[in-house]
Amino acid sequence: MKQLFILMLLLISFGLSNAQQPAGTKTKPTGDQKSQMEQLQANYAKQAELVKKFKSSFDSLTPMQKNMFFTEIKHIMDPEVPKIEPGKIDSDPPSDAVVLFNGKDLNEWEEVSRGPGGPGGKKPITWILKDGGMQPTSASGTAQTKRVFRDFQLHIEWKTPTGLPATVTGQDRGNSGVIIQGNYEVQILDSYSNRTYRNGQAGAVYMQYAPLVNPSRKEGEWQTYEIVYTAPRFKDNTNYFTPPRITIIYNGVLVQNNVAIQGPTVFPGIPQYIIKEHGDGPIQLQQHGNPTTFRNIWIREL
Repeated sequence: MKQLFILMLLLISFGLSNAQQPAGTKTKPTGDQKSQMEQLQANYAKQAELVKKFKSSFDSLTPMQKNMFFTEIKHIMDPEVPKIEPGKIDSDPPSDAVVLFNGKDLNEWEEVSRGPGGPGGKKPITWILKDGGMQPTSASGTAQTKRVFRDFQLHIEWKTPTGLPATVTGQDRGNSGVIIQGNYEVQILDSYSNRTYRNGQAGAVYMQYAPLVNPSRKEGEWQTYEIVYTAPRFKDNTNYFTPPRITIIYNGVLVQNNVAIQGPTVFPGIPQYIIKEHGDGPIQLQQHGNPTTFRNIWIREL
């Protein structure tokens, strides 16, 4: 199409140059010259009609289609896209994933003490293996990965405890969370039939964004988060250049669509008032006084 457009311009130029009598010529054309002139003028009229049709067709194109006239479309072969092996099923870790918990040991984890001022010092993990997963005891602190991460895809499965009295409601029912880089919390809660504030239920970016829908399963049933996270880049010590962004698929349903996190999770308070520059950080599983269980945890660094 680009070549056709150039050809049309050349034809127009040629037709115009030959359809006009040379300047300064005062002699009357001979019969042959007159015949040639009439033929050129007839050719020019045909070319003008053709250009008119071409212009009409060109004007009907979309901006992207018009841009193709002036753009070289490249087929890029190298470097090749890296090949990895997917899991046998979607919940299995692919070949490039870091497996953080496979149900056999807690080697990837340590613990931070829980106190009124938030997480404290590090210590060996005291969580236990139970019900096919890892679970805190009443004396445990928050579990934390020994490794730190920046941008990633995280797969994690969890279930809230069963047998809680009906009088246990709201934020007291299966409360936990996935805390990213030690700052930003994705809420975990029994939200199947447990009314609470909308930006504090399961699938919420805690105190900032309610989930788009509530796809929660019943207490005691395994639930899944697929989290895609882009870490913030900082303009200075207290301002984002680009904020952290997160997408969450909860039990196969999109509940957070690439939202911009406003700042660290705080309660109560306004998150953007306490932004502090930070680097890569751990994944934390919050101990909030509930024996919430986790299994099949893996992460892909992006």
